[in-house]
Amino acid sequence: VRILRLRFAVVLLRLVSSLNFVSNFSQRIQSPEIEGKLWPDLMKEREVILPFFHFGINFDNVSSMHKSEIFFYLISTFILGVFFGSVFDFSISVVLILAIVGISVIVLSGFIATPERELLKSGAGNPDSRLVLGLNNKHIFLSGFIILVFVGGIARFNSSNLDNRNFLGQAGKEVALDGYINSEPEIDGNFQRFIFKTNGEGVLIIVKAFPRYKFGNDLRIVGTLELPKNTTDFDYVTYLKKDGIRLVLFLPEIENNTQTSLSFWDNLKLGLYKNIFIVKDRFEQAINLSIPEPNASFINGILLGSRQNIPDDLKQAFNKTSTTHILAISGYNIMIISEAVLLGLIWFVRRRVAFWISVGIIILFVILTGASASVVRAAVMGLLISFAHGYGRLYDQKNSIILAGAAMIWINPFVLVFDIGFQLSFAAVLGLIYLYPRINSKLYKIPKFGGIKELLLMTLSAQLAVLPLALYYFGNFSLVSLPTNVLILSFLPYAMLGGFISGLAGMIFLPLGQAIGYIAWAITTYQIEVVRFFASIL
Repeated sequence: VRILRLRFAVVLLRLVSSLNFVSNFSQRIQSPEIEGKLWPDLMKEREVILPFFHFGINFDNVSSMHKSEIFFYLISTFILGVFFGSVFDFSISVVLILAIVGISVIVLSGFIATPERELLKSGAGNPDSRLVLGLNNKHIFLSGFIILVFVGGIARFNSSNLDNRNFLGQAGKEVALDGYINSEPEIDGNFQRFIFKTNGEGVLIIVKAFPRYKFGNDLRIVGTLELPKNTTDFDYVTYLKKDGIRLVLFLPEIENNTQTSLSFWDNLKLGLYKNIFIVKDRFEQAINLSIPEPNASFINGILLGSRQNIPDDLKQAFNKTSTTHILAISGYNIMIISEAVLLGLIWFVRRRVAFWISVGIIILFVILTGASASVVRAAVMGLLISFAHGYGRLYDQKNSIILAGAAMIWINPFVLVFDIGFQLSFAAVLGLIYLYPRINSKLYKIPKFGGIKELLLMTLSAQLAVLPLALYYFGNFSLVSLPTNVLILSFLPYAMLGGFISGLAGMIFLPLGQAIGYIAWAITTYQIEVVRFFASIL
């Protein structure tokens, strides 16, 4: 806080200095000796006005900047504001000071425009004078607007971070809560956990693994509410807020409740999701019946993000080789299925028709995985990049991706820092936009092999982009990480597609699912054995 206060003081001092310079500058350009002076010299002198407001943007080109570029900078600034709000604790006074600075800068831009008008009235100077002095106005106005957008990002996070004081006041007290299970229960050893919705608030419930509960169960829960606690290196409290959770109940008493009063929208949501989870359970069961273990659990992991049935020794092998990241659902996983379908269909139908079929596949995939908020966000990112390939290109890929990300962050600001799947999705999509074209251009001499080259390079590009995040979240860098990733990631699209088709076929006719399952089994057996081999070296 002290450092921030010092920085704000420096900002204000620079504002005062800029105002003094503007006053002196406006007097000089109207003086007789200014006539005949080269305008490039004035351009150099005006640069001392804006040392603080550049923000990494080349303002010399601001007049020629396309609106899409300005839009990109503003959206990026909003995301940056949410990031800073997530990482640092900004008090209301600090936010207000920043807002005042932004407004002051915008007001300052009005003063800069005055000398231009006076100079044009007098007819003095070069015909390009409007451009020269107009740039100053645009520089400062855009700088002020960027500051306000940055403040808006901080304010958006802070507003979402406000707690229900009345509800939190129940912490430490024994309560009886009526509501329903608002998430799919997760099994973790001898325990299961789920989100319980009561009076619009989320409570994390941790109970014994049996009896098993399901999404939508109406319950009455009696126990002592507790506040979640942070660990030494992780903000667990804010991580739970991402899912609307403020309090925790550990091993409460539970009984069925048929008198829970729900709104129309809650009833509609429950009816929809109950059917979705029924389909998901059938899909997962079809995979389990079509493919032997541990391959079936591995496929359920890469398709559904379900790790609970993966053997502990295999989990440890993935951790040792730094390949755990492939088990996290992201836009990349979803995009892989879409791209594989797209590349297969374009041999038979037009590219745009193939794209819309792949969109239908993504929607089906989202339903089969349970349509959780994280999966839906990943699907949006996957659809955007599939649109880019299905239609050749987006009008502006960069702006489309960042706008989609900003919209998701606006809806739930916690996802930017505390949702690993969102971060992996965003990084993978950026890798496909920026890394894939460069890698492909370097390897243009290599034949396409019917689309296999494209799929492999896309896999490589996405994984290079997510590698820093994977190393940060899933463990230290392993000496065998690079060869392991190279050997197994190239086959990941085929493993996912084979498992997906096997599960769908098994839901319709089990022998057909088992026949297709042999292909998925062969591919995943290779991947599992590669991981185990390199893990055994360490």
